[in-house]
Amino acid sequence: MCLNPISRAVALAFPVYFFLAAAPAMAQGVATDAQLKPVTVVESRSAALDPNLPSNTASKTAQDLETQNIFNAEDAFRYMPSTTVRKRYFGDRNGNIGGRSFGVLEPGRALVYLDGYLISQFLGRFDAPRWQMVNNESIERVDVLYGPFSAIYPGNSIGTTLSITERKPKGLEASASIKYNQQAFKEYGTNDSFEGTMTSARVANRLESGWWGSLGLQHQDAFGHPMGYANTTRGTAGQFGAAGAGTAVTGITRDRDANGVDRAIFAGNNIDHSVQDTVNLRVGYEISPTQEIEGRLSSWIGKSTVRVQNYLRDATGAAVWSGTVNDGVNSFNLNSLASSFAPSLRDEENRQLGFTWKTKNATGWNASVLATQYDVLSDINRSTSLIQPTADNGGVGLATRRDGTGWKTVEVQTTYTPVQGDFGNGRHALTFGVHRNHYTLINSVRDATDWRSNETTQNQRYSGETEITALYAQDAWKVVPNVVATLGLRLEAFRQMNGQQFDKSLPLANQNKTFDDRDLTSASPKLSVAWAARDDLIVKTSFGQGTRFPNVDEMFN
Repeated sequence: MCLNPISRAVALAFPVYFFLAAAPAMAQGVATDAQLKPVTVVESRSAALDPNLPSNTASKTAQDLETQNIFNAEDAFRYMPSTTVRKRYFGDRNGNIGGRSFGVLEPGRALVYLDGYLISQFLGRFDAPRWQMVNNESIERVDVLYGPFSAIYPGNSIGTTLSITERKPKGLEASASIKYNQQAFKEYGTNDSFEGTMTSARVANRLESGWWGSLGLQHQDAFGHPMGYANTTRGTAGQFGAAGAGTAVTGITRDRDANGVDRAIFAGNNIDHSVQDTVNLRVGYEISPTQEIEGRLSSWIGKSTVRVQNYLRDATGAAVWSGTVNDGVNSFNLNSLASSFAPSLRDEENRQLGFTWKTKNATGWNASVLATQYDVLSDINRSTSLIQPTADNGGVGLATRRDGTGWKTVEVQTTYTPVQGDFGNGRHALTFGVHRNHYTLINSVRDATDWRSNETTQNQRYSGETEITALYAQDAWKVVPNVVATLGLRLEAFRQMNGQQFDKSLPLANQNKTFDDRDLTSASPKLSVAWAARDDLIVKTSFGQGTRFPNVDEMFN
């Protein structure tokens, strides 16, 4: 890895007609348009990022990423400093982020943007970013921003902010790839290979008239290894069941759990077969050399089938799913573990719309408007507590829906860029903005007489909305020629509303609950000072405060 001198110093300081027509030949703030070697802390940044960010960043370009296996979009961040993505298997839809000050089960401490459009899913406590909205063929570069040091970003930036920039066409372009993976997996009674494929394609064009567009298609079909195991631990009396009772079986594996308690393993479960399809359409128009608009439509459809691999076999070699079993040492009641032997199904359909207008003056004032809307058109998770052979023929269960869930964001921003080198008259680089987001969550659980296909009476339900309105300002001030102080302030107003719960299991008088509306406010100051001590040495120190407000699931579940 090679670092240029400035980068090295900062790193040390702080850790279809349109497409076939012949062509001759934000992060949140995108009002200004401004490549580097792998894993480099840099001063040169993506055009989607503010060029005066006080945060340290790490970046990779498409050329850098050619040396990596990019099966899913999140793989582009795999080797970034102080960044981890919980990708448990190919096709995993829950690729949460971890960073310097937070773990992968704290998704509210990280932000992910695709060309300035938010793809972080701040709906549930453990919901992952919607990486599926990214087309692998389109990735131009990725950037990581560390810490809450810029006023431009919401309080969720207290950990890490990830930005993905897609390539805009310069002429007629086309690309495609087919990727295949095979994973050998051996643990407990599983000794198998799990396979997956990813096919992606992209075609794009830019016309003399100023119009440009791109169409990306992606299809993934992947099998994951077991994500859990049907098991039981030694009871408080210090014993498993007595030997000799029930059906004699082979296949029971013994070990100790994380607390050192004896454990018996019977089956591998949560084995996911995931099929995902994504369509991305972008259309833009260059109104003038200094003004551009863009629209985006993305669709992601996912289907998940979760199965169980049973390890238990009787004397004839047949799988044993229920009743009492023994291995000649102890006996175990499988009926109490029926849900651990159960399959599930999930079908999802998501859509994202986006619009951007911006000016691109090299110096002076610029402005931008960015709006996005993410809709969960359909999301149904069908589950049962019946063992797999019984469940395969139907039976009672639950259907959990999140249809109508989603979020909307609007960002209006203006920036001032001074003439380069004009210290006397242009030493302030300014950013002002207004941000608003609105999240809606509807989680409905209904009983099903056939868990695979129908829904009957309401069992549980919770719903609610949250919104944040923010005003922010930032000034990158060249105090003297070799010292820049970046000052910022972000004012945020949080509101929760329309919160409701229903639980059929409670007494009739307590089944329905309504939450009062609630308002919170926060002021987040920022300060960063960078000193160019020599031509090859920059010393920087930063302070930032951020407020991570609760998401809708935390408020109303």
